[in-house]
Amino acid sequence: MLFRQLEYLVALSRERHFARAAQTCYVSQPALSEAIRKLEEELDVPLVRRGRKYEGLTPEGERIVVWAQRILADRDALKNEVGALRTGLSGRMRVGAVPTASGAVSLLTGPFCAAHPLVTVEVKADLQSEDILRQLQNFEIDAGVTYLHKGLSEGFQAVALYEERYVLLTTAADGLARPATATWAEAARLPLCLLTEAMQGRRVLDEVFAEVGVRPSPRVETDSVAALFAHVRTGRWASIVPRTWLHVFGVPHGMRAVPLTEPARTVPVGLVTTTREPGSVMARALTDIARRTDIAAALERLPGEPAPQA
Repeated sequence: MLFRQLEYLVALSRERHFARAAQTCYVSQPALSEAIRKLEEELDVPLVRRGRKYEGLTPEGERIVVWAQRILADRDALKNEVGALRTGLSGRMRVGAVPTASGAVSLLTGPFCAAHPLVTVEVKADLQSEDILRQLQNFEIDAGVTYLHKGLSEGFQAVALYEERYVLLTTAADGLARPATATWAEAARLPLCLLTEAMQGRRVLDEVFAEVGVRPSPRVETDSVAALFAHVRTGRWASIVPRTWLHVFGVPHGMRAVPLTEPARTVPVGLVTTTREPGSVMARALTDIARRTDIAAALERLPGEPAPQA
């Protein structure tokens, strides 16, 4: 059994298409198909349901993919561990983030890259909370930045980073934006652009609206926080965005951002990794950075604001 065969099987499971799997592995389709066929012969079980086109993996194939992902992750962890002992940490670190938290990821990747100059960081910034946990389990990412649920299973560990708060984003001409704060009930009456209902960030907002007995009717929905800002800029919409994104954009010209009250809701966001040992050396290094970096304090300062005096 060769690592290459396991890589091909994992790629086929991910891509669900022989040609695309071969392309991601930089081999020809016949070479990938033959390698998987030989793996089936060696294991003496069918791994792929074959027809006129790819029809999925067999139950045995689904189970073998889990083992393949684990074996390949252990191989990569071993190589990274040995490389770190020899020349310092090097290679590629993969971080997943929910869209609402992606603006804060740079506060981790910046000091991480400074501490480990031989590492390249890949950030997947459009994942849902469920995607992050699944990809952690499947060894597709090393760490995730997401909402911290009370029921986080024992297979994961978390480092709290900050408390997400929300602001009402409107145009400067909107009268509701002039007071120092706005209520959730007032926000519900505005023409809103919000995140889609499939996203955890939107579900948090809906829970707060339900708590105060109102139900918004957004005319525009998106999976991008940047798109929320773009729609508000047109002057036709208002939105509710995480305050952390003001750290990225500031309050754009022509807009106002006011805290939402009644209730003043916060949601914890943190860095999540698996508890599996020995685990990813990349994840351990990023966790160390997270524990030594005051993300919450950094997010309190908006662009253009001076740092507090020591």
